[in-house]
Amino acid sequence: MIRLPVAGLTPMTTLDYPEHLACVVFLQGCPLRCGYCHNPQMVDPRRGEPHEWQDVREFLASRRGLLEAVVFSGGEPTLHGGLPAAIGETKAMGFKVGLHTAGPYPERLARLLPMLDWVGLDVKGRGRDFDRICGRPGIWQRHGRSLVALLDSGLDFECRTTVHWKDFFAIDDVEHLALTLADCGVRHYALQVARTEQCMDPDYCQPVDNAPPLSMLAALVKRLRPHFERLELRH
Repeated sequence: MIRLPVAGLTPMTTLDYPEHLACVVFLQGCPLRCGYCHNPQMVDPRRGEPHEWQDVREFLASRRGLLEAVVFSGGEPTLHGGLPAAIGETKAMGFKVGLHTAGPYPERLARLLPMLDWVGLDVKGRGRDFDRICGRPGIWQRHGRSLVALLDSGLDFECRTTVHWKDFFAIDDVEHLALTLADCGVRHYALQVARTEQCMDPDYCQPVDNAPPLSMLAALVKRLRPHFERLELRH
């Protein structure tokens, strides 16, 4: 019996798994407390009921031949012990499987990698800035081990950074982080401008007076593009 706390389901998307038509299964619960989090209702953990994953399985069965992939997102999906079994069932149904994670549990991620087809790894910041942004000490070292595991695996993956100009980021910080990732061997990278319609911390919904214009971020992406095979700006 698989217990997963399903927080939501996006039935069809072309954005969450590059070059694939996918659905996204959102799982409840996350150990991080990023102020700009746009899914604050998914942060508090809870125990899943058996019918929740069964409902998702029935949906997936109805989408065979229509969808190519299933992405597990959150929250932080690697928080849940039932995830490997759910991935196994999803693969058995003929779907590719993607995972969105911030990498706080590197050992769990390493065990999942042989079952996965693609990973989107959130990179909150560089070094100790990661902990400051996510509101939890010691996460950046765990995240570093997750990145190493992905680099060593040979699996297709993307790193992505959500940029919110309040307190933490300047253009130079973003550039330094991107170049550090490129030097580590990251080939696919995306910069995402934070959504401000709803945030965990209401202060992050307010305009930032000294925020650089989007054109400046676009110019940075143009400068950085030679360092990556694929680099996107999402806003």
